Amino acid sequence: MTAPASQAARPVLDTVENAKATPDEVQPFGELGLKQDEYQRIRDILGRRPTAAELAMYSVMWSEHCSYKSSKVHLRKFGERVTEEMKRNLLVGIGENAGVVDIGDGWAVTFKVESHNHPSFVEPYQGAATGVGGIVRDIISMGARPVAVMDQLRFGDVEHPDTGRVVHGVVSGIGGYGNSLGLPNVGGELVFDGSYQGNPLVNALCLGVLRHEDIHLANASGKGNKVVLFGARTGGDGIGGASILASETFEDGVPAKRPSVQVGDPFMEKVLIECCLELFGAKVVEGIQDLGAAGISCATSELASNGDGGMHVDLDDVLLRDPTLNAGEILMSESQERMMAVVRPDKLDEFLAITSKWDVETAVIGEVNDSGRLTIDHHGQRIVDVDPTTVAHEGPVYDRPYARPEWQDALNAAGNLAVGLARPRSGDELRETALRLLGSPNLASKAWVTDQYDRFVQGNTALAQPDDGGVVRVDEATGLGVALATDANGRYGKLDPRTGAALALAEAYRNVATVGAEPLAVTDCLNFGSPEHPDSMWQLVEAIEGLADACQVLGVPVTGGNVSLYNGTGEPGQIDSAIHPTPVVGVLGVLDDVRTALPSGWRAEGLSVILLGTTRDELDGSAWADVVHGHLGGLPPQVDLEAERALAALLVAARKDELEVAAHDLSEGGLAQAVLEASLRFGVGARIALEGVTGRDKVDPFVALFSESTARVLVAVTQDHEGDLIHLADEYGVPALRLGVTGGDSVEVEGHFEIPLDEARETHEGTLPRIFG
Repeated sequence: MTAPASQAARPVLDTVENAKATPDEVQPFGELGLKQDEYQRIRDILGRRPTAAELAMYSVMWSEHCSYKSSKVHLRKFGERVTEEMKRNLLVGIGENAGVVDIGDGWAVTFKVESHNHPSFVEPYQGAATGVGGIVRDIISMGARPVAVMDQLRFGDVEHPDTGRVVHGVVSGIGGYGNSLGLPNVGGELVFDGSYQGNPLVNALCLGVLRHEDIHLANASGKGNKVVLFGARTGGDGIGGASILASETFEDGVPAKRPSVQVGDPFMEKVLIECCLELFGAKVVEGIQDLGAAGISCATSELASNGDGGMHVDLDDVLLRDPTLNAGEILMSESQERMMAVVRPDKLDEFLAITSKWDVETAVIGEVNDSGRLTIDHHGQRIVDVDPTTVAHEGPVYDRPYARPEWQDALNAAGNLAVGLARPRSGDELRETALRLLGSPNLASKAWVTDQYDRFVQGNTALAQPDDGGVVRVDEATGLGVALATDANGRYGKLDPRTGAALALAEAYRNVATVGAEPLAVTDCLNFGSPEHPDSMWQLVEAIEGLADACQVLGVPVTGGNVSLYNGTGEPGQIDSAIHPTPVVGVLGVLDDVRTALPSGWRAEGLSVILLGTTRDELDGSAWADVVHGHLGGLPPQVDLEAERALAALLVAARKDELEVAAHDLSEGGLAQAVLEASLRFGVGARIALEGVTGRDKVDPFVALFSESTARVLVAVTQDHEGDLIHLADEYGVPALRLGVTGGDSVEVEGHFEIPLDEARETHEGTLPRIFG
């Protein structure tokens, strides 16, 4: 065990006794993000003023980022609406570091998505890198081996001079950290919109694999058990980092709102992964907690609160990179690559032998007791004496006021038909529109980004971007695996946050089914504006309601996630005061054999192309309205969850019956975008006709091509299975139409236009490199 760093000078400490003796001492609670009434509540809980160290602990643990104080009352709806049937595959649900889902044969997977938005604006590379590192450690702490990551990115306007800084930094940070960990990046999102200019969204998801018997939960139980801190040393980076950055707006002008961003070391994290897995395998730990937001403050208070007793910690034993840190800074530091374990005394030597083997610095910093208190000493003096539950789980809970924005009705009334947006009619106009969408930043190829990530390391990736879902093998012997997809559409959320959240779930659910997997569970990252603004709070409440209801209809439970608020810099009450409401939804599904997973494009000629689902005139909030007209208004597409459920069941059944050879969902850009992407996937063209769609659904060719109606998927089947698929679709109540056939080196829409694949590829793949170099 390594000796702690010495401290040259020992400052005068604000001890518990001193706090009792100096009740009127002025404390900087406002600079730490606490309101006057919250500070008073802390005094009431303690029966005195807090010490400087206690004030630091309460400030970070009661921050919005750590306590969910504005969203907690509404997040309960996820649990309230979970039925017994929805829990059939759920081994660990909301409230732990990550949810755990049973996928069969004794295997389980754990997955979660979290945000690192504000740090990624302040310092894009490290903000994004440590976002990946943090979510990976959440997965490790459950006893799982991380096997894949995904990222959900939203940046400002591509033409803004600052967008390039953020894009290059974030993409490099994700690639640099994830690639160094040896984790495949199997999917995600990339969106550009001016609403995210000052508040980019960097959401990261990690997937882990474990056996049922290997699940571990973090709590500090067992009197006499040791509290051990291991991994990187504690430094000054990230003091008050994500916990404060994510809990206030940038414009408040308080220096504490822009603290130093954490600095990541992926090679230390890689060693930490292997070390933790060996510790779990040797059964020498009672539980492990990662140190992310709020650092030691979080780990000690949450472990103690989740346990059955109390805990004592001595900060003198914490290994420091910077010996000048005071007690509050040590407690608040968000230095990365650190874990905290609870270890039985008789297992301590074996624990230390394993960490020594991996060359991981380790220090015993405390002990579990039966006091019911969390006490912390520094230089032999008591600086913290609190009930850990009041720090970790009994912070303020607000039922904040919310109201439908005054501008919402006018926005909804301004649909594309109402304001007379010109629609293309001729074949040349339809062709130009298809190419314009194909080359637009949000629909263009993401290869410029994804080629910077390793998608196939470890050898278990069956599908990855640009396919609709990432597919990862879990069991090499049987081929058992899982599919993951994440989706959100902030434009839909702006028009109707309740429907927008349901649509995000529907699309992710559909994408998982499109690759042939049965959807099982959900994780979410809810990105919204300030909860102190009634407009943004209304958007958050509506989105939670919509997502909770939709999960119940589709039968998939929310297993955990994250809420990111204060994503706004504009004047309160204005239509542009915050980001578009962006509930990112990740859906996990299971495949019995990943070798049968369906790609999003066709490899062969002579396949029948079939459209599943119904097309309506739904172009409000669409890619067409955005790209061609720069317009946002009206109402988003209808969400038909029963149709989504039937479609998903059909797709899974067809994959098991080996009827399909490819499938691609219809979403942004509609049918035109889907046909072009499916043809570009493997360089095989297609010839389709629209008469069946226009006649059956009573729409014109423009609507047939560019509508964003939901519950639709394009599938390719061999011609001898065409009738079987259409018959099966009829059994499931899913409308099916044969559009055409694959083949050739172009995409032809009969009677309207033809686009050579070479031209389409140049348009599709050249956009992002041309913009960002």
